[in-house]
Amino acid sequence: MKSEFAPPIGKITQINGQCISLIGNDIDTDRIIPARFLKCVNFDSLGEYVFEDDRETLKGKHPFDIEGNKHATILIVNSNFGCGSSREHAPQALMRWGIKAIIGESFADIFYSNCIAIGIPCFTLPKKSIQEIQKNMDNKFLFLEIDLKNSSAKSQDLNLNLEIKESSRKMFLSGEWDATSTLLENESLIENKCNDLPYLEFNNYSL
Repeated sequence: MKSEFAPPIGKITQINGQCISLIGNDIDTDRIIPARFLKCVNFDSLGEYVFEDDRETLKGKHPFDIEGNKHATILIVNSNFGCGSSREHAPQALMRWGIKAIIGESFADIFYSNCIAIGIPCFTLPKKSIQEIQKNMDNKFLFLEIDLKNSSAKSQDLNLNLEIKESSRKMFLSGEWDATSTLLENESLIENKCNDLPYLEFNNYSL
């Protein structure tokens, strides 16, 4: 888990960082964060336990335990990532470990939506492209600059045309994915609406 963790807020237009690769199809939410950690009162400590059982099995050889990956922020995955239960703890755990964006072949729908809701863009690339990226990462670190406006990513050797749902892309560029910030920015509109409602007392209430 990254000690400098800070959740994203507002508009997200660019994400730069080192990539970390997790090879395998159908990696489900129970592997991402095992069920015994769902009893937490808040999500703050979940980054410490992301992929806990897989990491225990691999005894320090899991990608999330390799020292050179400790500062990675962009996760590269294969198909149907985040399948299984709908637990929102899975993307929360990834974010608190330090993941800011995910690039994969495909994502489970609910996992994808949970990621968008907390500010983690999920991009797709064809299977061949993902496999080539993962193969190249066997020998060297990969640093990407992701441009949300143009749905692209580049490194010294790569220029990638990423796919992302247009509705999601617009939400990140406008900041509308961040429901809390959007709510606070429209406090006066909310007050006016509440004052117009005869059945709601809004005096002396503040967001």
